Amino acid sequence: MNQAVTPAGLIAAANEPEVALVVQPVVLAGGSGTRLWPLSREHCPKQLIDLLDGESLLEATVRRLDGLYAQGGEHAGASVRKAAPLVVSSEELRHMTADRLGRLGQSSRIVFEPVARNTAPALTVAALAAQAAHSADAAQTDSDPILIAMPADHLIADRAAFAAALEDAVRYASRGAIVTLGVPPQRAETGYGYIGAGATLGASGARTIERFVEKPNAEVAARYVASGDYWWNSGIFVVRASVWLAAIALCRPAIAMYCAQAFELARVDADGAVHLDAASLAACPSDSIDYAVMESIGAEARLAGVVVPLVAGWSDVGAWDAVWQVSDKDASGNVARGRVLFEDSTESFAHSDGRLVACVGVHNVVVVETADAVLVAAKDRVQDVKAIVGKLKAQRGEEAQHHRRVERPWGCYDSVDRGERFQVKRIVVKPGGVLSLQMHHHRAEHWIVVRGTARVTRGEDVFLLSENESTFIPLGVKHRLENPGKTPLEIIEVQSGGYLGEDDIVRFDDQYGRVPQNADSTTPR
Repeated sequence: MNQAVTPAGLIAAANEPEVALVVQPVVLAGGSGTRLWPLSREHCPKQLIDLLDGESLLEATVRRLDGLYAQGGEHAGASVRKAAPLVVSSEELRHMTADRLGRLGQSSRIVFEPVARNTAPALTVAALAAQAAHSADAAQTDSDPILIAMPADHLIADRAAFAAALEDAVRYASRGAIVTLGVPPQRAETGYGYIGAGATLGASGARTIERFVEKPNAEVAARYVASGDYWWNSGIFVVRASVWLAAIALCRPAIAMYCAQAFELARVDADGAVHLDAASLAACPSDSIDYAVMESIGAEARLAGVVVPLVAGWSDVGAWDAVWQVSDKDASGNVARGRVLFEDSTESFAHSDGRLVACVGVHNVVVVETADAVLVAAKDRVQDVKAIVGKLKAQRGEEAQHHRRVERPWGCYDSVDRGERFQVKRIVVKPGGVLSLQMHHHRAEHWIVVRGTARVTRGEDVFLLSENESTFIPLGVKHRLENPGKTPLEIIEVQSGGYLGEDDIVRFDDQYGRVPQNADSTTPR
């Protein structure tokens, strides 16, 4: 990046290498989505919940890529090969992320972050991982892949239009530009960032980038929309790996340095999953792609930016009003999900996870019911839900962290009842699932099998339990629960003791890699 890429150079045909051009999808899946509480929680964020159409937004994002270069492709005489998606996610969410990707039945590679550092470091480690993956095959393919980086929690209705916009963006990215997709605004929205568009580059409507601006107030947003020269920032970027790495080194050298170190010292699993070095990433500054690099475009001559229009029914599904906006509505403008009844109500959204929700005489209201929390909000105030989450965290409320039903790599558990010195859980173990070998300092447990067959380790004894059989695990005794069968195992667990917190677990062995270095350490179940 010693000299600027001019608009004329972006339009002109480039001399492509006589190798296949590699397009590497990158899905950024580490966000928290607090504004969609109570459905979204810190340990089950919005990209992992089944928010629309019975699948998670992460699954929808990966599946959306199926139409991209589906029949192969060609660019300036060189063939185009689309690589399997590269997903950047949180170490905390590794099992849930892998579970959602496993539902799709297609290959993908995951980079796990031990600490969250926002999107600029996430894209940087993705660029390093993509270069490393493709450099070994440089004789047949381009060793400098073009990254298509996108959030895992957005919704796009028109997949064909999305693929066409991306393929247009790839053409500009192959010539050295940092490309983003801009959404022509439908209204003066204060919840989005904006891209100031400059000179027109071609028939597709792509334009140079003059500036990136953060979320404006209502007056400025109205002025942007009226001008016709500002588009919503979709958060989708297309750029060569080398161009991004040079840009981040130019604009944020500390991010470049610590990400390179975190990747160099990473641990790689047998399945190719990359676990970044925790100490290196913890030292890395936290910054977004916009702040770290994109806001320098226009001021820094060595950065060339292009914005390609995206007209494909895009939504960041950032809050409950956005979910209402993209959902099918009844004649009164209401959206009902689950067990919901409306009477004399208009323009409202109601979601039920189980209990009946009845709305009478309300207008422009959002109601979201889950097993352990209910949200009621004016639809024009749903951006403020994050303030409720902040208060919950300050009070150490579990409702900010987990659902009542908690997923684990072996299955799930649901805390169905709780009182002084007791707790009742419904535990479901997948076929072949194995809980850790563990013990508790403060509680004893009674297990009752209601479906399936359990293999129980209790001290030195190992035995099977069938339906309607039970066992007792005394306080301080090592124990383990397994499902040796081919159908789900369901048990009722009754805990009793002076302390029933999830941190009263000492693990001695765990097939999911959750064993602490010291057996006396405690970790979440």
